[in-house]
Amino acid sequence: MSIRPAILALAFSISSSAFAQAAAENQVVGTWRMMSATIDPGGKNIAAYGEKPNGLLVFTPDMHFVEVLTDAEIPRFASNARGEGTDDENRMAMSRSIGFFGTYTVDEKGEFSGNRVEGATFPNWVGSVRTRDDLRMVVEGDRMTEQFRRPEGTQIRIEWQRVE
Repeated sequence: MSIRPAILALAFSISSSAFAQAAAENQVVGTWRMMSATIDPGGKNIAAYGEKPNGLLVFTPDMHFVEVLTDAEIPRFASNARGEGTDDENRMAMSRSIGFFGTYTVDEKGEFSGNRVEGATFPNWVGSVRTRDDLRMVVEGDRMTEQFRRPEGTQIRIEWQRVE
């Protein structure tokens, strides 16, 4: 066996184990189901997405995310055509749900360190960048807690359960 194939085999082995180690370090990668969401204006814990919050948060290994949060008790629209809701139906759907996606980062410990929103049902979020100072996501086993503060100061807390 010549030295060249041996060096290539060693390099491949090292890069493969480094990739496996890097993937294992990412604590948030996977699919998460929303268990609860509370909003705390002035010390009150109010259900942010109703009594039956329904949502998924997916972090991919290639550093993309998608988050969709809804209130499972939003009434169905009278029309089955998506663009034909009444003002009241549209207002309720918009105020009690959100969907957005983008990219995220983790630090050297594999802990969430920030995200950038590339698209959202609330257009004001598009292009926004949040760091750990703005958005905290702490993983403990198969549970994750998300905490952030709205611009006016209202605190939001979402509890997640890993499903995959």
